[in-house]
Amino acid sequence: MLNPQWLRTFATLAEQGNFTRTAERLDLTQAAVSQHVQRLEERLGPLLIRRPRQLELTPAGHALLDYCMEVGAADQRLQQRLSEADAEQGEIGLISPGSIGLALYPQLLALQQAHPGLSIRHRFAPDREVLDAVLENRFELGLVTLKPDDPRLSVSRFAEEPLELVVPAGERVRDWRDLERLGFIDHPDGQAMAGRLLSRRFPGAPGVRSLPCRGFTNQIGLILEPVARGLGFTVIPRFARLAFARPEAIQVIEGAPAVVDSLWLLHRAEWPLSARAELLLQRIKASFPSLSAAG
Repeated sequence: MLNPQWLRTFATLAEQGNFTRTAERLDLTQAAVSQHVQRLEERLGPLLIRRPRQLELTPAGHALLDYCMEVGAADQRLQQRLSEADAEQGEIGLISPGSIGLALYPQLLALQQAHPGLSIRHRFAPDREVLDAVLENRFELGLVTLKPDDPRLSVSRFAEEPLELVVPAGERVRDWRDLERLGFIDHPDGQAMAGRLLSRRFPGAPGVRSLPCRGFTNQIGLILEPVARGLGFTVIPRFARLAFARPEAIQVIEGAPAVVDSLWLLHRAEWPLSARAELLLQRIKASFPSLSAAG
């Protein structure tokens, strides 16, 4: 491994372009600066072309400078990750299903605006990917719809989210024939969600697979757009419906029995949450009273 002090000397020399200024910047002698460069060149070959009043990097020198920048960035990331006690500086990683993610994302942005030192990394993902990401420490916090049973995880109830039957505004749904007339707008979880809800609302009906499919999208933020345009109905989690930008163009068909999913908060059980993650959870629950009540 290359000596970190040699790397710092080389990076400063490349920036300053002069041995004298580099020595002054680093509080070293010019002889020490020359020695550090010499040690590196013994390992890596010629790094500099020395001209009167000018230094030029060789291809190896440019490669080493890139390496110095990568090492510096890695060091900064390490310091950021180790500063767990600082609630207002560093990165927070949250991975969640799309529906709750749509509801949370504006709040995450508001938190970052209030604390510019934070960097919030949020990803939409299905349950299996969320579990893997938290277990592999790629994200500190995760939300899933199915409660996992893994001793490495701390799991707590975070919220409850009903499934909703959503139709174009002004439509009436009295029986199964109305759903056949409207047709189904499908999405990656559409068949499963519609099957769970419609089998309870319309017992004895042929099932969602018998309905005409009027469209499909895998973008959760777009599922309700064809519904709003009168092209069909869908079944979707409530938080996704609440995040839709044109609520006046859709309506929820209320009914019983309800189908309500729990959302579970995950993080590694072996160590406590960072102060940043605690701050995020505090702000989210304050902004979403329904989440706070369910937590």
